[in-house]
Amino acid sequence: MSTNTTTSAVSTNTRPITVTSQSIVGIAVLGLATFFAITTELMPVGLLGTMSADLGVSEATMGIVVTVYAAAVAILALPLTAFTAKLPRKTVLVATLVGYTVSNLMIAFAPSFAVVCAGRVVGGIAHALFFSVASAYATRIVPPRLAGRAIAFVYSGSSLGFVLGVPVATFVAQHIGWRPAVFSVAVAAAVLAAVALLFLPAVSGAASPHIGSPKAWARTGLLSVVVADLLLFAGHYVVYTYIGPYAIDAGLDASLVSGALLVLGGTGVIGLWLAGMFVDRAPRQTLVVAVATMAVTFAALPFVHGSLVGTMVVAGVWMAANGTTGTLFMAAAIRSGGVSPDIAGALVNGASNIGIAGGAAIGGQALGLVGLQYLPFAGAAVLVGSLGVVLAARRGFPVHSHHQEHLSTSSLEAITSSLAVVTTSVPVVSRAIQTVTGSIGIATGSIRTQRRSSELS
Repeated sequence: MSTNTTTSAVSTNTRPITVTSQSIVGIAVLGLATFFAITTELMPVGLLGTMSADLGVSEATMGIVVTVYAAAVAILALPLTAFTAKLPRKTVLVATLVGYTVSNLMIAFAPSFAVVCAGRVVGGIAHALFFSVASAYATRIVPPRLAGRAIAFVYSGSSLGFVLGVPVATFVAQHIGWRPAVFSVAVAAAVLAAVALLFLPAVSGAASPHIGSPKAWARTGLLSVVVADLLLFAGHYVVYTYIGPYAIDAGLDASLVSGALLVLGGTGVIGLWLAGMFVDRAPRQTLVVAVATMAVTFAALPFVHGSLVGTMVVAGVWMAANGTTGTLFMAAAIRSGGVSPDIAGALVNGASNIGIAGGAAIGGQALGLVGLQYLPFAGAAVLVGSLGVVLAARRGFPVHSHHQEHLSTSSLEAITSSLAVVTTSVPVVSRAIQTVTGSIGIATGSIRTQRRSSELS
């Protein structure tokens, strides 16, 4: 098949039979786009302190830039997905890259904290739409048998953005200032938008999405999936929001918080791998084990809190179990058949972000009542609620799969268009929230230093 024929096929909603040069270039562009999307999202991880000092606000107040971003994603994921479903995919993807560019430019030249927040809202709007578009794009420009590999390559940009993008931005900020660092990312995103416009194969929009109704969601079991997902992420973030100070309180040096979080995040990859192994064979059983494991590790954390090694080991098991949940919840939502796949992704994405915000709020209240050591008990209680929904909702989480027995290559286009929403966006938001946890860790370390100094004097 020639390149021209392939381009035409892609444009008319027919996926190519063979890999072409356009397909390879398209996947590379999508991978780079994901890298800069993640870098934009995670920028505050390394810049929080310098930004807060320059803008004249506290680090705690600066953490609002994380909240507004997540709120934009939670509120807009569903309506934006539905509204843009019929539009050409290239147009939508380029628009999201332009949105990231505008977001970073607003922040780079922001005269006040309020403008920075406004810029983050613009970035959140782009983020609410970007990942479902990018994942669907990847499956549409390669042969069906390579859809999974295409998704894996595109979303390796997420890991690369976290491992490389944020440290590089932080390095630049330390040497020439945070504004030039943010501006550099804005320029890169703008250049990438132009590259995407020129080189991405054209892909047409889909038919009208099936949104359904709350009654239909309840009847098909989709509503129970969304509720269980919300509770899962709420319980997780009761503790994870404060994992930095929690680890410091367990004996970790404040300067090592970011490294520890990176290690814990790596264990989540193990969970993602396990989810891929069992999402077809035993989705309900795997999810039950994963949520139960998270609840048990939360209940165990207070008892090993005096040991840094024990805390890190238990936390590693918790993070590995959590790594399975995004894939399993998304698969359950799609299999319910209550809505079209993109809408299922938007609903789960929104629920996850609501859970993140709610869990952080619950954790803050619990922290004031019981302290850091016993904070995981509050998270365990919320996770038990999620587990209860999974066990009770046989329609949403059936023992035997729905009519779509296997999430195989033949259905990968429907699945991956939504699956990546949770398996990438949620880790992105979670890593962004590390902005808050890292700064809290620094604050905690500073408080300890001051206490020790006062004791010595």
